[in-house]
Amino acid sequence: MTSAVDDTVTERCVKRCNWRMLRRFRRSSDGSAAVEFTILALPFFMLIFATVESFVAFAGEQLLANAVDQMARQLRTGQITYNHNVATDKTEAQFRAAFCAKISIMMKCDSVADKDKSVLVLDVRNFTTFADIPKGIPRKGGSSSGDLDTSGFKYEPGGPKSINMVRAYYRWSVTTDVVRPYITNVKKNDASSPDYYLMIATAAFLNEGYP
Repeated sequence: MTSAVDDTVTERCVKRCNWRMLRRFRRSSDGSAAVEFTILALPFFMLIFATVESFVAFAGEQLLANAVDQMARQLRTGQITYNHNVATDKTEAQFRAAFCAKISIMMKCDSVADKDKSVLVLDVRNFTTFADIPKGIPRKGGSSSGDLDTSGFKYEPGGPKSINMVRAYYRWSVTTDVVRPYITNVKKNDASSPDYYLMIATAAFLNEGYP
């Protein structure tokens, strides 16, 4: 008789202990922070990288615009000339090297002669009137997201009192996958594969009447 009672008491104690352990397990939050961090860490860090890359790209675009303004000022004032047989004459390669020096703090320049493959492409020309200066971006195939068409680009700055344009194109590579579809504006291969972000800076001006 005593044995049966003892067994019943023991069984009740076991059930009570198991129930207490189950409730304690359900209330326990040990490790939840680690699990939540693991779930949220990837999108959080991707967002951080995307923000940083967007900021760097914006800074690079401003640097490119400043370089265009500075080089345009030197052309306008006669500090840089072309085919005038004077000390200030610069060839296309020399002009490009001077331009690259102004953006080298955060943007690289390659030495690729093919403008379709170079990261930096310059278009420096003179025009009869301001109305003749191109306003759009030349694209291959006429697509709004097509690759840059460099076939009409030249290096022919004019002399005193001439109307000129300095335009720089820079192919900026985007490394963060999450932001690439939203920043890139060139799709070289097909409509579903964004390739790079095309930065553009332009200056149009009338040269001074320097000697």
